[in-house]
Amino acid sequence: MTQRLSRTTQPGLPQYPERMIQFGEGNFMRAFVDWQLQQMNKQGLFNGSAAVIVPIGQGLGGLMAEQDNLYTVLLNGIMQEQPVNSREIITSVSRVINPYSDYEAYLALAENDELEFITSNTTEAGIAYQPGDRLEDTPPSSFPAKLTVLLHRRFELGKKGFVIIPCELIDRNGEKLQEIVRQYAAEWKLGDAFLQWLDAENTFCCSLVDRIVPGYPRDKAAELEAGLGYLDKLMVTAEPFLFWVIEGPAWLSERLPLAKAGLNVAVTDDMTLYRERKVHLLNGPHTAMVPLALMAGLETVEDVMNDETFYRFVRELLDEELIPMLDLPQEELLSYADAVLERFRNPFIRHELASISLNSISKFRTRLLPVLLRYQQERGQLPPLITLAFAALLLSYRGDLVKRQDSAEVLAVFDQAWSNPSTFAASILKEVSLWGQDLSQVPGLTEAIDARLHQLQNSGSRAALQQLVRSEA
Repeated sequence: MTQRLSRTTQPGLPQYPERMIQFGEGNFMRAFVDWQLQQMNKQGLFNGSAAVIVPIGQGLGGLMAEQDNLYTVLLNGIMQEQPVNSREIITSVSRVINPYSDYEAYLALAENDELEFITSNTTEAGIAYQPGDRLEDTPPSSFPAKLTVLLHRRFELGKKGFVIIPCELIDRNGEKLQEIVRQYAAEWKLGDAFLQWLDAENTFCCSLVDRIVPGYPRDKAAELEAGLGYLDKLMVTAEPFLFWVIEGPAWLSERLPLAKAGLNVAVTDDMTLYRERKVHLLNGPHTAMVPLALMAGLETVEDVMNDETFYRFVRELLDEELIPMLDLPQEELLSYADAVLERFRNPFIRHELASISLNSISKFRTRLLPVLLRYQQERGQLPPLITLAFAALLLSYRGDLVKRQDSAEVLAVFDQAWSNPSTFAASILKEVSLWGQDLSQVPGLTEAIDARLHQLQNSGSRAALQQLVRSEA
């Protein structure tokens, strides 16, 4: 009988002291940050592991413990025109701590002098102020509040601060996180000395991450486990491509020698151009394709790329609506867009549209809404493909259509708006809590969304797209 992956069934695997605190134990962080720690460790450049924090009440801590915090990363794809097919057991996670069930273990992390770095990926909605969080909560609900508690304990112990590198895909994520931590510190009356320590002894870095991580390969798990020779309920598939931009001080390259390990990591004093290119040209098409493709019965990104109508949608979205709105050299953008399409076509990984749909509202606000607004301002009209994708997204949040994956607060707003379908478009676009502004004030948007909603409900997404995109011929 095949045994579960563990240190008993895989003796001799290395173990490392904890040097990083990581908020988030999901597929992405395990195949991105922890995989990179492994590459540095193999070259003797880091000699460290991550203590992983479950950011919400439920998590993978139990499964991780059953496997002694080991799991397999499977890289599949084309890299520099060469096929990549690798399997690697990751040993760079020391343990998973659930602060909801073991709060003292969480707080005790502040005592460890070897801990230098904090990373996080709590989704785009994770770096947010949560009214009502208190210092006395065990733990507070939001990630920034949990972090504030840990940093304050570190300060009280008179210890050095951290290099904090959030990986959430929001603009200026490090600055936003620091701002919310300071907000809690003021609200909780933690004192000027703590605020001074927070700014002087800690380095909050903005960062941008880039790797497509489809996650657990459900359709091929049995076949893969037969080849591996062990059972692994936490194996994660990812593309070989990786890019991490960290906006921080130059000395960070020495303290966290990712580039020295041969990893595609850039430490820079300004990540703006990198971010705009990636968020709009890679994440943007992902967010745009999901609701339309799911309505048409497609399941994966590869399905989208192999479908003529949907491929033309993605290609024209890039060429005609996204690239023209970015202030970067056009040749560079076109080259990057071609690389994005090649990555989307990767036949070796199954990137499910349903997994991309998590928290789609905050993703649309970050990835596509700025382009829609700029297009309307500069051209006096709405971008037709983004507008259709927006309408499809709003329709997908009608509770009877698909399984929606978003916060209870967001779903409640949509349920209220959908309670009166005749006024839905105007009502939902007015929700500043969703969009950061009243979108009903954008000229023509309410009428356009209302019309596209009716079209999608009457004809479906494929027919709607076929009216907008050109035939390959």
